[in-house]
Amino acid sequence: MTLFDHWRLSTGEQLSLLGLSKDNRAALTKYREGRPLANDRDKLERAGILLGIHKALRLLFPHNRELAYGWMKLPNRAFGGLTPAQLIDEQGLIGMHMVRAYLDRQRGR
Repeated sequence: MTLFDHWRLSTGEQLSLLGLSKDNRAALTKYREGRPLANDRDKLERAGILLGIHKALRLLFPHNRELAYGWMKLPNRAFGGLTPAQLIDEQGLIGMHMVRAYLDRQRGR
């Protein structure tokens, strides 16, 4: 949840990144209260990918936290002008993998 705060994601974006219904605000409230993610393969995979995205951003922009934390909300030509958060919202888990792979390629340059 702290990562979502750093990335300044809306409630809808947070729910989308976790693979939850846009109407399931109660789940976010539970997570903010410290309850663990549901023991569900999809949720745990998503959390792992999100942490990987965060780590890649910190490695790519070690001296620019503002960019590292703001990157998820910046339009990107590699994603057809969508922000990474929008791509994930539209593509779901596949979009998450696309964002992660893109960052991994950028780190390998």
